Amino acid sequence: MIDTRITLTPLSHFVDLPEQEQEALGLKFTPREIAQQPETWKKTVAIFLKSQDRISGFLDRTGVRDALEQRPVVILVGAGTSDYIGGALELLLRKKWGCEVSAIPSTSLLPSLEDYVVAGRKYLWISFSRSGDSPEGVAVLERAIEKYPQIAHLIVTCNAGARMAEICRAVERACVVVLDDAVNDRSLAMTSSYTNMIVMGHCLAHAWSIEGYRELLPRLVAAGEAMLQRGAVEAERLATQGFPKVCLVGAGGLASAAKESALKILEMTAGRVQTRSETVLGLRHGPMAALDRETLFVCFASGDPGKVKYAADLLGEIVEKEITGGVVAVGRRSVESALARCCEVYLAVDEEIADEYRPVVDVIFGQLLGLYCSLAHGLKPDSPSPSGVISRVVQKRFRV
Repeated sequence: MIDTRITLTPLSHFVDLPEQEQEALGLKFTPREIAQQPETWKKTVAIFLKSQDRISGFLDRTGVRDALEQRPVVILVGAGTSDYIGGALELLLRKKWGCEVSAIPSTSLLPSLEDYVVAGRKYLWISFSRSGDSPEGVAVLERAIEKYPQIAHLIVTCNAGARMAEICRAVERACVVVLDDAVNDRSLAMTSSYTNMIVMGHCLAHAWSIEGYRELLPRLVAAGEAMLQRGAVEAERLATQGFPKVCLVGAGGLASAAKESALKILEMTAGRVQTRSETVLGLRHGPMAALDRETLFVCFASGDPGKVKYAADLLGEIVEKEITGGVVAVGRRSVESALARCCEVYLAVDEEIADEYRPVVDVIFGQLLGLYCSLAHGLKPDSPSPSGVISRVVQKRFRV
Protein backbone atom coordinates (compact mmCIF):
# COMPACT_ATOMS: atom_id res chain seq x y z
CA MET A 1 0.00 0.00 0.00
CA ILE A 2 1.01 3.61 -0.55
CA ASP A 3 2.15 5.60 2.46
CA THR A 4 -0.69 8.13 2.49
CA ARG A 5 1.08 10.65 4.70
CA ILE A 6 1.38 13.85 2.70
CA THR A 7 3.92 16.63 2.51
CA LEU A 8 2.90 19.66 4.57
CA THR A 9 0.95 21.90 2.19
CA PRO A 10 -1.87 24.46 2.45
CA LEU A 11 -4.22 21.45 2.15
CA SER A 12 -2.87 19.90 5.32
CA HIS A 13 -5.26 21.79 7.59
CA PHE A 14 -8.18 20.11 5.79
CA VAL A 15 -6.55 16.70 6.11
CA ASP A 16 -5.83 17.24 9.81
CA LEU A 17 -9.41 18.16 10.75
CA PRO A 18 -11.28 15.66 12.97
CA GLU A 19 -12.93 13.03 10.76
CA GLN A 20 -16.44 14.04 11.84
CA GLU A 21 -15.76 17.62 10.76
CA GLN A 22 -14.25 16.45 7.45
CA GLU A 23 -17.40 14.48 6.71
CA ALA A 24 -19.67 17.39 7.65
CA LEU A 25 -17.77 19.72 5.32
CA GLY A 26 -17.45 17.17 2.51
CA LEU A 27 -13.67 17.25 2.82
CA LYS A 28 -12.88 13.70 3.86
CA PHE A 29 -11.44 12.62 0.50
CA THR A 30 -10.83 15.41 -2.01
CA PRO A 31 -8.02 17.36 -0.25
CA ARG A 32 -6.12 14.17 0.61
CA GLU A 33 -6.52 12.75 -2.88
CA ILE A 34 -5.17 15.96 -4.43
CA ALA A 35 -2.33 16.26 -1.92
CA GLN A 36 -1.19 12.63 -2.16
CA GLN A 37 -0.50 12.74 -5.89
CA PRO A 38 3.28 13.29 -6.11
CA GLU A 39 3.93 10.53 -3.56
CA THR A 40 1.59 8.08 -5.29
CA TRP A 41 3.33 8.51 -8.64
CA LYS A 42 6.30 6.64 -7.17
CA LYS A 43 4.11 3.64 -6.34
CA THR A 44 2.59 3.61 -9.82
CA VAL A 45 6.04 3.40 -11.38
CA ALA A 46 6.88 0.59 -8.93
CA ILE A 47 3.75 -1.27 -10.04
CA PHE A 48 4.88 -0.97 -13.65
CA LEU A 49 8.38 -2.19 -12.81
CA LYS A 50 6.97 -5.24 -11.06
CA SER A 51 5.04 -6.18 -14.22
CA GLN A 52 7.39 -4.73 -16.83
CA ASP A 53 8.21 -8.05 -18.50
CA ARG A 54 4.54 -9.03 -18.67
CA ILE A 55 3.45 -5.66 -20.07
CA SER A 56 6.30 -5.18 -22.54
CA GLY A 57 5.89 -8.78 -23.70
CA PHE A 58 2.21 -8.12 -24.37
CA LEU A 59 3.03 -4.95 -26.30
CA ASP A 60 5.57 -6.87 -28.36
CA ARG A 61 2.95 -9.48 -29.21
CA THR A 62 0.60 -6.75 -30.41
CA GLY A 63 3.29 -5.57 -32.84
CA VAL A 64 4.20 -2.20 -31.32
CA ARG A 65 7.86 -2.77 -32.23
CA ASP A 66 7.26 -4.49 -35.58
CA ALA A 67 8.26 -2.92 -38.88
CA LEU A 68 6.67 0.52 -39.17
CA GLU A 69 3.97 -0.49 -41.66
CA GLN A 70 2.98 -3.50 -39.53
CA ARG A 71 2.47 -1.69 -36.25
CA PRO A 72 -1.06 -1.49 -34.82
CA VAL A 73 -3.25 1.56 -34.75
CA VAL A 74 -3.45 2.53 -31.07
CA ILE A 75 -6.74 3.86 -29.73
CA LEU A 76 -6.86 5.38 -26.25
CA VAL A 77 -10.32 4.82 -24.80
CA GLY A 78 -12.10 6.44 -21.87
CA ALA A 79 -15.04 8.63 -20.90
CA GLY A 80 -14.88 12.10 -19.39
CA THR A 81 -11.71 12.44 -17.32
CA SER A 82 -10.52 9.04 -18.55
CA ASP A 83 -10.80 10.31 -22.12
CA TYR A 84 -8.65 13.30 -21.17
CA ILE A 85 -6.00 10.83 -19.97
CA GLY A 86 -5.80 9.62 -23.56
CA GLY A 87 -5.48 13.20 -24.77
CA ALA A 88 -2.58 13.77 -22.39
CA LEU A 89 -0.76 10.69 -23.71
CA GLU A 90 -1.59 10.69 -27.42
CA LEU A 91 1.43 12.65 -28.67
CA LEU A 92 3.88 11.01 -26.26
CA LEU A 93 2.90 7.48 -27.31
CA ARG A 94 2.99 8.47 -30.98
CA LYS A 95 6.49 9.84 -30.51
CA LYS A 96 7.88 6.96 -28.46
CA TRP A 97 6.18 4.05 -30.25
CA GLY A 98 6.07 5.35 -33.81
CA CYS A 99 2.43 4.21 -34.09
CA GLU A 100 -0.68 6.01 -35.23
CA VAL A 101 -2.32 6.95 -31.91
CA SER A 102 -5.74 8.51 -31.37
CA ALA A 103 -7.75 9.27 -28.24
CA ILE A 104 -11.38 8.35 -28.93
CA PRO A 105 -13.93 8.50 -26.10
CA SER A 106 -15.91 5.37 -25.35
CA THR A 107 -18.99 7.58 -25.53
CA SER A 108 -18.26 7.98 -29.27
CA LEU A 109 -17.10 4.41 -29.87
CA LEU A 110 -20.14 2.72 -28.33
CA PRO A 111 -22.85 4.08 -30.66
CA SER A 112 -20.59 4.12 -33.75
CA LEU A 113 -18.08 1.30 -33.29
CA GLU A 114 -18.19 0.13 -36.90
CA ASP A 115 -17.30 3.64 -38.09
CA TYR A 116 -14.00 3.56 -36.22
CA VAL A 117 -12.74 0.06 -37.09
CA VAL A 118 -11.22 -0.48 -40.53
CA ALA A 119 -11.31 -4.07 -41.76
CA GLY A 120 -7.87 -5.66 -42.04
CA ARG A 121 -6.14 -3.16 -39.73
CA LYS A 122 -4.30 -4.19 -36.56
CA TYR A 123 -5.48 -2.43 -33.42
CA LEU A 124 -4.41 -2.02 -29.83
CA TRP A 125 -6.96 -0.45 -27.54
CA ILE A 126 -5.73 1.01 -24.25
CA SER A 127 -8.72 1.65 -21.99
CA PHE A 128 -8.43 3.90 -18.94
CA SER A 129 -11.05 3.79 -16.19
CA ARG A 130 -10.91 4.65 -12.49
CA SER A 131 -13.68 2.21 -11.54
CA GLY A 132 -13.46 -0.07 -14.56
CA ASP A 133 -17.25 -0.24 -14.29
CA SER A 134 -18.23 2.66 -16.54
CA PRO A 135 -21.30 1.50 -18.49
CA GLU A 136 -19.97 2.80 -21.81
CA GLY A 137 -16.51 1.35 -21.15
CA VAL A 138 -17.86 -2.09 -20.27
CA ALA A 139 -20.37 -2.13 -23.12
CA VAL A 140 -17.96 -1.04 -25.86
CA LEU A 141 -15.31 -3.48 -24.61
CA GLU A 142 -17.76 -6.39 -24.71
CA ARG A 143 -18.99 -5.38 -28.16
CA ALA A 144 -15.46 -4.96 -29.55
CA ILE A 145 -14.36 -8.37 -28.23
CA GLU A 146 -17.43 -10.01 -29.75
CA LYS A 147 -17.31 -8.29 -33.16
CA TYR A 148 -13.56 -7.75 -33.58
CA PRO A 149 -11.65 -10.46 -31.70
CA GLN A 150 -8.45 -9.44 -33.49
CA ILE A 151 -8.27 -6.21 -31.46
CA ALA A 152 -5.78 -6.39 -28.58
CA HIS A 153 -6.84 -4.75 -25.32
CA LEU A 154 -4.83 -3.24 -22.47
CA ILE A 155 -6.88 -2.13 -19.45
CA VAL A 156 -5.55 0.41 -16.93
CA THR A 157 -7.80 0.77 -13.88
CA CYS A 158 -7.66 1.71 -10.21
CA ASN A 159 -10.14 -0.99 -9.16
CA ALA A 160 -8.97 -4.59 -8.75
CA GLY A 161 -12.58 -5.78 -8.94
CA ALA A 162 -13.39 -3.86 -12.13
CA ARG A 163 -15.79 -5.48 -14.57
CA MET A 164 -13.54 -4.42 -17.47
CA ALA A 165 -10.59 -6.19 -15.85
CA GLU A 166 -12.69 -9.30 -15.27
CA ILE A 167 -13.73 -9.39 -18.93
CA CYS A 168 -10.16 -9.05 -20.19
CA ARG A 169 -8.69 -11.63 -17.85
CA ALA A 170 -10.73 -14.18 -19.81
CA VAL A 171 -9.49 -12.94 -23.21
CA GLU A 172 -6.27 -14.16 -24.85
CA ARG A 173 -5.30 -10.89 -26.56
CA ALA A 174 -5.58 -8.73 -23.43
CA CYS A 175 -3.53 -7.37 -20.54
CA VAL A 176 -4.75 -5.82 -17.29
CA VAL A 177 -2.85 -3.29 -15.14
CA VAL A 178 -4.33 -2.37 -11.75
CA LEU A 179 -3.04 0.62 -9.80
CA ASP A 180 -2.89 0.91 -6.03
CA ASP A 181 -6.24 1.15 -4.25
CA ALA A 182 -5.17 4.44 -2.65
CA VAL A 183 -5.60 6.16 -6.04
CA ASN A 184 -9.08 4.72 -6.61
CA ASP A 185 -10.47 8.13 -5.62
CA ARG A 186 -13.45 8.01 -3.26
CA SER A 187 -14.50 11.59 -3.99
CA LEU A 188 -16.77 12.37 -6.93
CA ALA A 189 -14.07 14.18 -8.90
CA MET A 190 -11.17 12.13 -10.23
CA THR A 191 -7.85 13.66 -9.18
CA SER A 192 -5.12 11.22 -8.13
CA SER A 193 -6.64 8.50 -10.33
CA TYR A 194 -6.28 10.84 -13.33
CA THR A 195 -2.63 11.69 -12.79
CA ASN A 196 -1.63 8.16 -11.78
CA MET A 197 -3.16 6.61 -14.88
CA ILE A 198 -1.22 9.18 -16.92
CA VAL A 199 1.96 8.19 -15.08
CA MET A 200 1.25 4.56 -16.00
CA GLY A 201 0.85 5.79 -19.58
CA HIS A 202 4.30 7.41 -19.31
CA CYS A 203 5.64 4.02 -18.21
CA LEU A 204 3.98 2.34 -21.21
CA ALA A 205 5.61 4.88 -23.51
CA HIS A 206 8.96 3.90 -21.97
CA ALA A 207 8.14 0.20 -21.68
CA TRP A 208 11.54 -0.86 -23.04
CA SER A 209 13.54 2.12 -21.73
CA ILE A 210 12.09 2.77 -18.28
CA GLU A 211 15.37 3.98 -16.76
CA GLY A 212 15.07 7.24 -18.67
CA TYR A 213 11.65 7.85 -17.15
CA ARG A 214 12.79 6.84 -13.68
CA GLU A 215 15.39 9.60 -13.89
CA LEU A 216 12.64 12.11 -14.68
CA LEU A 217 10.30 10.93 -11.91
CA PRO A 218 11.99 12.82 -9.00
CA ARG A 219 11.64 16.06 -10.97
CA LEU A 220 7.93 15.36 -11.58
CA VAL A 221 7.41 14.62 -7.88
CA ALA A 222 9.22 17.80 -6.81
CA ALA A 223 7.31 19.88 -9.36
CA GLY A 224 4.03 18.39 -8.16
CA GLU A 225 4.87 19.22 -4.55
CA ALA A 226 5.80 22.76 -5.55
CA MET A 227 2.48 23.17 -7.37
CA LEU A 228 0.63 21.97 -4.28
CA GLN A 229 2.33 24.73 -2.29
CA ARG A 230 2.16 27.80 -4.53
CA GLY A 231 -0.84 26.64 -6.54
CA ALA A 232 -2.99 26.22 -3.44
CA VAL A 233 -2.19 29.73 -2.21
CA GLU A 234 -3.09 31.29 -5.56
CA ALA A 235 -6.15 29.07 -6.12
CA GLU A 236 -7.59 30.00 -2.71
CA ARG A 237 -6.99 33.70 -3.34
CA LEU A 238 -8.55 33.60 -6.81
CA ALA A 239 -11.56 31.59 -5.59
CA THR A 240 -12.42 34.34 -3.09
CA GLN A 241 -12.70 36.82 -5.98
CA GLY A 242 -15.84 35.02 -7.12
CA PHE A 243 -15.21 34.65 -10.84
CA PRO A 244 -18.38 33.13 -12.35
CA LYS A 245 -16.48 31.94 -15.44
CA VAL A 246 -13.09 30.33 -16.04
CA CYS A 247 -11.51 29.73 -19.44
CA LEU A 248 -8.48 27.45 -19.70
CA VAL A 249 -6.23 26.85 -22.72
CA GLY A 250 -3.25 24.69 -23.59
CA ALA A 251 -1.48 23.11 -26.54
CA GLY A 252 -0.67 19.47 -27.28
CA GLY A 253 -0.99 17.33 -24.16
CA LEU A 254 -1.47 20.50 -22.13
CA ALA A 255 -4.78 21.05 -23.95
CA SER A 256 -5.92 17.90 -22.17
CA ALA A 257 -4.83 19.39 -18.84
CA ALA A 258 -6.95 22.44 -19.70
CA LYS A 259 -9.98 20.22 -20.46
CA GLU A 260 -9.55 18.25 -17.27
CA SER A 261 -9.10 21.40 -15.18
CA ALA A 262 -12.24 22.89 -16.70
CA LEU A 263 -14.14 19.73 -15.83
CA LYS A 264 -12.84 19.69 -12.24
CA ILE A 265 -13.97 23.28 -11.64
CA LEU A 266 -17.36 22.59 -13.25
CA GLU A 267 -17.90 19.36 -11.27
CA MET A 268 -16.77 20.66 -7.90
CA THR A 269 -18.90 23.80 -8.16
CA ALA A 270 -21.95 21.92 -9.49
CA GLY A 271 -21.90 24.20 -12.52
CA ARG A 272 -22.04 27.42 -10.50
CA VAL A 273 -18.74 28.37 -12.10
CA GLN A 274 -19.08 27.95 -15.84
CA THR A 275 -15.97 26.75 -17.63
CA ARG A 276 -14.68 26.24 -21.12
CA SER A 277 -11.43 24.94 -22.54
CA GLU A 278 -9.72 25.50 -25.87
CA THR A 279 -6.38 25.20 -27.57
CA VAL A 280 -4.13 28.24 -27.50
CA LEU A 281 -4.62 28.94 -31.19
CA GLY A 282 -8.23 27.73 -31.32
CA LEU A 283 -9.50 30.34 -28.85
CA ARG A 284 -9.31 33.15 -31.40
CA HIS A 285 -11.53 31.28 -33.85
CA GLY A 286 -14.79 32.23 -32.19
CA PRO A 287 -14.63 31.10 -28.53
CA MET A 288 -12.85 34.30 -27.46
CA ALA A 289 -16.26 35.99 -27.81
CA ALA A 290 -17.30 34.32 -24.55
CA LEU A 291 -14.58 36.05 -22.51
CA ASP A 292 -15.37 39.13 -20.43
CA ARG A 293 -14.29 40.93 -17.27
CA GLU A 294 -16.01 38.25 -15.16
CA THR A 295 -13.76 35.55 -16.63
CA LEU A 296 -10.59 34.15 -15.07
CA PHE A 297 -8.22 33.09 -17.85
CA VAL A 298 -5.70 30.28 -17.30
CA CYS A 299 -3.04 29.31 -19.85
CA PHE A 300 -0.95 26.15 -19.65
CA ALA A 301 1.84 27.44 -21.88
CA SER A 302 4.26 25.31 -23.85
CA GLY A 303 7.88 25.46 -22.80
CA ASP A 304 9.04 24.94 -26.37
CA PRO A 305 10.69 28.15 -27.66
CA GLY A 306 8.99 27.71 -31.03
CA LYS A 307 5.52 27.30 -29.50
CA VAL A 308 5.53 29.67 -26.55
CA LYS A 309 5.23 32.66 -28.88
CA TYR A 310 1.63 31.65 -29.62
CA ALA A 311 0.73 31.74 -25.92
CA ALA A 312 2.62 35.00 -25.43
CA ASP A 313 0.78 36.60 -28.34
CA LEU A 314 -2.61 35.45 -27.03
CA LEU A 315 -1.93 36.61 -23.48
CA GLY A 316 -0.61 39.92 -24.78
CA GLU A 317 -3.84 40.54 -26.70
CA ILE A 318 -6.01 39.62 -23.72
CA VAL A 319 -4.14 41.98 -21.40
CA GLU A 320 -3.88 44.80 -23.96
CA LYS A 321 -7.61 44.72 -24.68
CA GLU A 322 -8.51 44.09 -21.01
CA ILE A 323 -10.71 41.21 -22.10
CA THR A 324 -10.74 39.19 -18.85
CA GLY A 325 -10.81 39.86 -15.12
CA GLY A 326 -7.65 37.91 -14.30
CA VAL A 327 -4.90 35.99 -16.06
CA VAL A 328 -2.85 33.03 -14.80
CA ALA A 329 -0.08 31.30 -16.74
CA VAL A 330 1.68 28.02 -15.98
CA GLY A 331 4.94 27.39 -17.82
CA ARG A 332 8.59 26.48 -17.65
CA ARG A 333 10.99 28.90 -15.99
CA SER A 334 12.82 29.57 -19.26
CA VAL A 335 9.74 31.19 -20.82
CA GLU A 336 8.71 33.21 -17.75
CA SER A 337 10.13 36.43 -19.15
CA ALA A 338 7.98 36.06 -22.26
CA LEU A 339 4.78 35.44 -20.33
CA ALA A 340 4.94 36.94 -16.82
CA ARG A 341 4.43 40.52 -18.03
CA CYS A 342 1.07 39.42 -19.50
CA CYS A 343 -0.40 37.79 -16.41
CA GLU A 344 -1.34 38.42 -12.82
CA VAL A 345 0.06 35.08 -11.62
CA TYR A 346 2.87 33.01 -13.13
CA LEU A 347 3.39 29.46 -11.82
CA ALA A 348 6.80 28.17 -12.91
CA VAL A 349 7.45 24.50 -13.65
CA ASP A 350 10.83 22.73 -13.62
CA GLU A 351 12.80 23.57 -16.73
CA GLU A 352 13.72 19.92 -17.36
CA ILE A 353 10.13 18.66 -17.66
CA ALA A 354 9.08 18.54 -21.31
CA ASP A 355 5.53 19.47 -22.31
CA GLU A 356 4.45 15.87 -22.88
CA TYR A 357 5.08 15.01 -19.21
CA ARG A 358 3.65 18.18 -17.69
CA PRO A 359 -0.12 17.44 -17.60
CA VAL A 360 0.23 15.63 -14.25
CA VAL A 361 1.85 18.72 -12.73
CA ASP A 362 -0.14 21.49 -14.41
CA VAL A 363 -3.54 19.91 -13.75
CA ILE A 364 -2.93 20.14 -9.99
CA PHE A 365 -3.58 23.89 -10.24
CA GLY A 366 -6.92 23.20 -11.96
CA GLN A 367 -7.84 20.67 -9.25
CA LEU A 368 -6.96 23.15 -6.51
CA LEU A 369 -8.97 25.89 -8.18
CA GLY A 370 -11.95 23.51 -8.33
CA LEU A 371 -11.57 22.65 -4.64
CA TYR A 372 -11.37 26.23 -3.42
CA CYS A 373 -14.13 27.46 -5.73
CA SER A 374 -16.34 24.66 -4.38
CA LEU A 375 -15.71 25.82 -0.82
CA ALA A 376 -16.25 29.47 -1.80
CA HIS A 377 -19.72 28.49 -3.02
CA GLY A 378 -20.52 26.67 0.20
CA LEU A 379 -20.48 23.23 -1.40
CA LYS A 380 -19.03 19.91 -0.25
CA PRO A 381 -16.16 19.01 -2.60
CA ASP A 382 -16.48 15.25 -1.98
CA SER A 383 -20.07 15.30 -3.23
CA PRO A 384 -20.72 18.76 -4.66
CA SER A 385 -23.91 17.98 -6.59
CA PRO A 386 -26.72 18.68 -4.08
CA SER A 387 -29.44 17.32 -6.36
CA GLY A 388 -27.42 14.26 -7.39
CA VAL A 389 -27.27 15.30 -11.06
CA ILE A 390 -23.80 13.70 -11.32
CA SER A 391 -22.39 10.77 -9.37
CA ARG A 392 -19.04 9.08 -8.82
CA VAL A 393 -19.77 6.26 -11.28
CA VAL A 394 -22.16 6.99 -14.15
CA GLN A 395 -25.25 4.81 -13.91
CA LYS A 396 -26.26 2.61 -16.81
CA ARG A 397 -29.51 3.79 -18.40
CA PHE A 398 -29.38 2.16 -21.81
CA ARG A 399 -29.63 -1.32 -23.27
CA VAL A 400 -26.98 -2.81 -25.51
